[in-house]
Amino acid sequence: MRTEQNYVAGLQARLDAERAQVKRRYAAALRGNGQDLVDRDVEVRALAKQARRLDVADHGLCFGRLDAESGEHSYIGRIGLFDEENDFEPLLLDWRAPAARPFYVATAANPEHMRRRRQFHSRGRQVVAFTDEVLGRPGTGEHGDAALLAAVNAPRGEGMRDIVATIQAEQDEIIRLDHPGVLVIEGGPGTGKTVVALHRVAYLLYTQRERMERHGVLVVGPNPAFLHHISRVLPSLGESNVVFTTTGDLVPGLHVTAEDSPAAARVKGSLAMVDVLAAAVADRQRLPEAPVTVELRDVVLRLDADIVSWAREEARGSGQPHNEARAVFTDIVAYVLTERAAARIGRGWLTRDDREAWDNLCADLRTELAEDAAFLAALDEFWPILTPETLLAQLYSSPERLRAAGADPVLARADGAAWTVSDVPLLDELAELLGGDRPVDPTAERERAAEIAYASGVLDLMVGRADMMDDEDHLFATDLLYGSDLADRFVERDTRELAERAAADRDWTYRHIVVDEAQELSEMDWRVLMRRCPGRSFTIVGDLAQRRSAAGATAWGAMLEPYVPSRWAYRGLTVNYRTPAEIMAVAGAVLAEFAPGVRPPESVRACGVQPWSRQVADDEIADAVAEFVRDEAGREGTSVVIGPPDVPGAVSAAQTKGLEFDAVLVVDPDRILADGPRGAAELYVALTRATQRLGVLHRRPLPAALAGLAADNRLSA
Repeated sequence: MRTEQNYVAGLQARLDAERAQVKRRYAAALRGNGQDLVDRDVEVRALAKQARRLDVADHGLCFGRLDAESGEHSYIGRIGLFDEENDFEPLLLDWRAPAARPFYVATAANPEHMRRRRQFHSRGRQVVAFTDEVLGRPGTGEHGDAALLAAVNAPRGEGMRDIVATIQAEQDEIIRLDHPGVLVIEGGPGTGKTVVALHRVAYLLYTQRERMERHGVLVVGPNPAFLHHISRVLPSLGESNVVFTTTGDLVPGLHVTAEDSPAAARVKGSLAMVDVLAAAVADRQRLPEAPVTVELRDVVLRLDADIVSWAREEARGSGQPHNEARAVFTDIVAYVLTERAAARIGRGWLTRDDREAWDNLCADLRTELAEDAAFLAALDEFWPILTPETLLAQLYSSPERLRAAGADPVLARADGAAWTVSDVPLLDELAELLGGDRPVDPTAERERAAEIAYASGVLDLMVGRADMMDDEDHLFATDLLYGSDLADRFVERDTRELAERAAADRDWTYRHIVVDEAQELSEMDWRVLMRRCPGRSFTIVGDLAQRRSAAGATAWGAMLEPYVPSRWAYRGLTVNYRTPAEIMAVAGAVLAEFAPGVRPPESVRACGVQPWSRQVADDEIADAVAEFVRDEAGREGTSVVIGPPDVPGAVSAAQTKGLEFDAVLVVDPDRILADGPRGAAELYVALTRATQRLGVLHRRPLPAALAGLAADNRLSA
């Protein structure tokens, strides 16, 4: 034990030395000001990130040791440390390094030439104990080692913990899987699919850092509570270029305030909405019912349906988004009107053969048109500048517009701008169809052109003496950069962290996306995410048996084949590390009722505490819930009450998806089940949140699937 403590202390000293060196370099990089500091911005950021990584590594720096059959041994930790004075011999292996893999995959049946696996238990910087597993002995279980059981039995805290010390073989295979496209990880409750996906991200950032880090990673979860729960895992592994969001936050600045009915959610989630939205945009590109009179200084013109129809076809044929195509529409309309006006004004004294005079007259007329109120109003009526929010709100609140777009009447609502989660992909689709809603700022463009011209002049001075150079192969500044490149060097840079910049930019694209509870995403949701990741690199996590969304996935292939045909792989997790066997037996009975073909995951442990049920009267429910809360307040760990909205202190099953608690109280399971197939999935979710203790309160008789629960008049086990 003392030898191990001394070695780990030596690693900590090495970590301190490396951290001090990085911080000295960081301080040196910060010295200076103005352009000098701007030029060092990349170095400063890199050093700051390295310092954060070393700080993170201090928490559980070394957590394991591998002893090989040859007698050699190696230490495993959160980062790699090397002996710079001895040919950079590894002192500590990064858990993601190939040489560290036997620590996770060696088993009794296949020891990977290893004799022993040792796991350290530390408090702060002090090693307080260790657990040994001798490999290679026949009959030793692969999932029941003491370190794993200690981890899964430990009381839950505020957030999800990393599992670098207890990754199991089936999890490690998925984490290190070399697959360039889309990976689907499916597993029942408690199989660790979320934490495996997050560790896979950390592994990809380790092995493909240069490719992935510049654009970052997006993690999409079902709700803010879930994202808060998992938000510590990647930072604890030293990775920070990650954006966490829900599908409702994929459009920056949008606030979801309402909830759709299942019927509306199903319609909005269908790919048929792509055609509906395109038709809704086309419906706003209108023809005049009667000619519009435009009175210029010397002539009166009529803007009729023939002119507008021609301009509309040309604008649509340009292939540009609606708002950007307005310039084409405007040019055609203005061209026809000014040509007609010039012909009338110049009748008898001016023809098109006098090109210069004709063009000058047309230019004057264009200027006059651009300032004419009637002309500008006509443009806004027949080809308006639109925002996604305005168009969709007006579509929902107008039965006539819904009919014109071929939309299902179920989408109609009085308050068109009361956005729901299902509206987010529609607004994102409209952003693609409409394009920007602001014209280019001509002043900014002129300033930018002046900056480039000045920078180009500087470059000319730098190569002005080229005739004095005899070396034909000499490289000049203009061989390496343009004036625009040099001008960019002097533009004030965005100093926000990558994650902050990415989260605020709808057009940001990511190198990799993790989607959790993916069975809930609709076809339209997937269109949004595919746009966010042109390289189609995804880790998808879900369980089809837990689907509650009417628009969600019923089969992975149906969702993915349109985007990544033959480029997606499937891996399943079969071992339940969260839910003890006693509780899983109850949940499994519910699963068999609504998904008889799905096999529940096998629990790795039993807790010795039987789930219980208690029937109460209506006037007893509040006291019974309060008694459970008081009882659990005196225990270590976390607890939750899950039930319908009118149950005091309860949250819905949907709000607990992906979360885990030491103790769970489920109230009125019959009312949860009453919501059809969605209700059965929600009850299954509710029953599988507990890691130790499960109780059920019911006012009416228990559903048949829960008949096996032991009746209990006490609220403590």
